[in-house]
Amino acid sequence: MRLRPPSGAPGGRERGQATVELALVLPLLLVLVLLAVQVGLVVRDQVLLVHATREAARAAAVGGATEPVPAPGGLDPARLELDVGGDGRDVWAVGRYRTPVLVPLLSRLQGEVVLRSQLTMRREEE
Repeated sequence: MRLRPPSGAPGGRERGQATVELALVLPLLLVLVLLAVQVGLVVRDQVLLVHATREAARAAAVGGATEPVPAPGGLDPARLELDVGGDGRDVWAVGRYRTPVLVPLLSRLQGEVVLRSQLTMRREEE
């Protein structure tokens, strides 16, 4: 004689419910994790762009050169634009970087994100 488990008990009619719920929620969780990774990469590129802009302005303020400094590690020099200029007292540097979107689902919506940075620095007297 076999006893039937009461409804709602483990092993009853609800067997496999957790698997179905996981299968429904897993794609959403995966997209959210990939989105967080992409946001982290964009923030990293913004920090590197600010650093490159600061270095370019500093080089112009100290040495008077308007040639941009090399791109810091992690930034693709082909995607980086640095403009350096100034007047008698101040120098300025403007940076622009096109960071690629690496997440497959998001890259179809937007291929790249354009980041900008601007810095003005007083020219150092010698």
